Amino acid sequence: MDFGDTPAEAAFRAEARAWLADNGPVRGTSDAFDLLNSPGQSAGIDEELAGRARRWQGRLAEAGWACLEWPPEYGGRGATTAEAIIFDQEQSHYGVSTSIFMAALSMAAPTLMAWGTEEQKQRFLDPIRRGELIFAQLFSEPNAGSDLAGLQTRAVRDGDEFVVNGQKVWNSYAHLADWGILLARTDVDVPKHQGLSYFLVEMDTEGLEPRPLRQMTGGAEFNETFFDNVRIPVDNVIGGINNGWAVAQTTLNSERAAVGAQSNAIDVDALVDLARRQGRADDSGVRQALAGAWIRAEVLRYLSMRVYTALSKGTEIGPEASIMKILTGDHIRATSQAAMELLGPAGMLDDDPWAQQMVGHFAFKIGGGTPEIQRNVIGERILGLPREPRADKGIPFRDLPR
Repeated sequence: MDFGDTPAEAAFRAEARAWLADNGPVRGTSDAFDLLNSPGQSAGIDEELAGRARRWQGRLAEAGWACLEWPPEYGGRGATTAEAIIFDQEQSHYGVSTSIFMAALSMAAPTLMAWGTEEQKQRFLDPIRRGELIFAQLFSEPNAGSDLAGLQTRAVRDGDEFVVNGQKVWNSYAHLADWGILLARTDVDVPKHQGLSYFLVEMDTEGLEPRPLRQMTGGAEFNETFFDNVRIPVDNVIGGINNGWAVAQTTLNSERAAVGAQSNAIDVDALVDLARRQGRADDSGVRQALAGAWIRAEVLRYLSMRVYTALSKGTEIGPEASIMKILTGDHIRATSQAAMELLGPAGMLDDDPWAQQMVGHFAFKIGGGTPEIQRNVIGERILGLPREPRADKGIPFRDLPR
């Protein structure tokens, strides 16, 4: 495992830092857009901030700072994974929110790189890099979350198109997205994992309707999305018909790594400052909580180094992303809880950032797969434990009780 910057990486960091100092929007200013979906925010403000995010991504692309690790033929620099991480670290100090592009950059793009045809790559990758396309993930359903392969949204072939009917839920930014990555059932006569296909679908297609869901944070970035005879060209299938489960694993592993990387959403130094402002920095119980937060942050930092060192050597993201994902959710919850205990009654104010972090931490724990699912992945794929017995194994989907 590599620690610290090499001389070349240090020079790259200095270059990135200098460019961002000249161009990056400062937090809290009118140019910043790091408050996307803050409490009570209107749809109009969401759209305005999304527009700023698009313009910033376009500026990154124009200056050669977008998608650094992508191959040059797709607009990247062919940079190392470490260099991409360094830029993200430096960018995190500015008023920038990349969450609206997460499905595009951290799900759709890696999947297209791995499974897309050359025509599909040429069609989508450069617009993604330039911020021209926002994507939404259309996987989970009301009755198929942890058991994703049990999804019931149907895609029936009609000539050169598929006709899709069904419902999806927990679709981040679907109301703002241009395209969606969709997992739908194309064959009910085979076991559930074998009859799925992976589609790209335009979000303004007739019959497709996203409906924002108001959350307890006050924001509404999640949606439920309905499909009523939505037609999708066969050319929009990624990785082959009925091969969607294999394709989706690339998306899910990339998503888990992206969610796991959100541990920097918690500022441990800010927690220490809060303890000092509350006059409790010398309290032994508080000091123990502060030490716990710092230890968790350091463990995640070193774990991320391990994962990214492997990536830099050409190893694909695997089940180790599940470890980061679990620990990140636990870290955000425990650290937010410590802040709430320091705030006392003031923590009930809904405009306090720590309160927002506390009520919003469920998204980090559940998004990308629940902790229970992640532990199954770790047990089966890393520890080599026997798989859980499955009553539906080998049974055609149409014969399963629902």
